[in-house]
Amino acid sequence: MRNDENRPGRVGRLKIFLGAAPGVGKTYTMLRYAKGLKEQGIDVVVGYHERHHREKTAAELDGLEVIGALPIVFQGRTFSEVNVAAIIERRPEVVVIDELAHANVQGSFHAKRYEDVEEILDAGIDVLTAVNVQHLASAYREAEAIMGIAVREVVPLSLLERAEMQMVDVTPQALRHRLKDGEIYPMAQVEAALSHFFRYDNLSALRQLALREVAQDVDQRLQRSYDREKIRGPVGARENVLVCVDFLDRAEKLVVKAARMSVRMKADLIVLTVSDAPGTDWEGALSSAEEAKRKAFQQLADQYHGIFVVEERKQRPLGAVILEAANRYNVTQVVIGQPKPGRRWRSPLSEHPTAYLLRNLRYVDLRIVGWRD
Repeated sequence: MRNDENRPGRVGRLKIFLGAAPGVGKTYTMLRYAKGLKEQGIDVVVGYHERHHREKTAAELDGLEVIGALPIVFQGRTFSEVNVAAIIERRPEVVVIDELAHANVQGSFHAKRYEDVEEILDAGIDVLTAVNVQHLASAYREAEAIMGIAVREVVPLSLLERAEMQMVDVTPQALRHRLKDGEIYPMAQVEAALSHFFRYDNLSALRQLALREVAQDVDQRLQRSYDREKIRGPVGARENVLVCVDFLDRAEKLVVKAARMSVRMKADLIVLTVSDAPGTDWEGALSSAEEAKRKAFQQLADQYHGIFVVEERKQRPLGAVILEAANRYNVTQVVIGQPKPGRRWRSPLSEHPTAYLLRNLRYVDLRIVGWRD
């Protein structure tokens, strides 16, 4: 992470150290990373840090320049916030700003710390920061269901899309041991924490959620990268299941089959239908029967938490349309029904897509679902 470009208008890069819970070592890992950058000759400063009363974390500040926090007096008390102006005036290559999901005290220039970070990034300075998974806009709803409590501070997707994530991972067993040893909270708070937030099942679910967020971040970065064009077939850490539907009486069986696969694989589900009619803005432009069929497919996709996609055929073989959609959505599994008994396919254009996919599909698994008529 280095600002080699000094051209006007350069935007800083953001690196997030992500954890499943307090105490996994986000701040410690971030500071060690910053010291590694300094050893490479990169100009690194600390713009805000939380010691968390942990000696090992505090020791990592040694040798790093610290920009003093901005004192703000509110209701007779003095609070410390990020000194955005001082950081921009100092213009380091990289700045460390801890606790991304923090609400600034009233009287600060920005209401949220992530807004401080955005201003610093827009000034062309790279930022290292840390946050727990429950504060991500892409994960907080699921985290609330896991924890049983509301999440008040949420980092928006607009900022997350600018970030590279690195997970700081500790097993639930190890984290609970750290807590019992007094490495996370004072000993007086340990028993309550063990029976509430730091329950084993709670930590396991949050850890899985954090791992998924990082995997999705890696996938998105790879899809956007230049080298992606050099790689054949689907890439990334996640599976994607595409199910092809056409006949209403068989659609639910196919979608259920694909949905079960997607749950086992923790994959995204895509429900695809192909039509000679336009694939978008179709309401009111189709026959009542075709419109009812598409609405039924949409409901099936919604019921099983999938994405519904309509592709125009445009005089192409059905298999070619499916293949193109599979490539576009980085699909790893295609689910399709076997041909109806007794039906004949007289030309390549009317050939059953199963036969086409068997000949042309590469690097993707094809699941053919049989029927009992």
